[in-house]
Amino acid sequence: MRRDDNRRRRDEQPEFSDRLVAINRVSKTVKGGKRFGFSALVVVGNQRGQVGFSKGKAKEVPEAIRKATEKARRNLVRIPLKEGRTLYHDVEGRHDAGKVILRTAPPGTGIIAGGPMRAVFEMLGVHDVVAKSIGSQNPYNMIRAALDALSKISSPREIGRRRGKKISMRRIEAQMHSARR
Repeated sequence: MRRDDNRRRRDEQPEFSDRLVAINRVSKTVKGGKRFGFSALVVVGNQRGQVGFSKGKAKEVPEAIRKATEKARRNLVRIPLKEGRTLYHDVEGRHDAGKVILRTAPPGTGIIAGGPMRAVFEMLGVHDVVAKSIGSQNPYNMIRAALDALSKISSPREIGRRRGKKISMRRIEAQMHSARR
């Protein structure tokens, strides 16, 4: 009986979806000519606040994608989302020459973001966000910069815990509601 319970818990893990962002063909020159390989960049998430990314390299495209997906599932990070649809506050992120600015947005805005960042937000489960990429257009750097920015996001509960304050979500919602008027 106990074994069955453990199996059920393992099977009930959140369902992850993945998005292929980029595939690169790389070549290596050897004595007999050129050997081609492939590199795949994949973003994985459960659309409820968990996201991860990775690259996989192999001689064939499907194998590179499989490797990247497996590695990305092992590198998931949890990001707090406001009302399960947007970010708690505006934030900037950097990686090498890539810089991104992420801004919270009202309901109905949608995902206003370019290429690789859009994949991150879709896999994360963000519905309303405005994002701008400044600098590098390299998809690897854009994704790393976006995840750097997302890692800086703190929920009001986290901030209160760090400051030793007790947070009432009703009070926060009431303050936000009165600020909108």
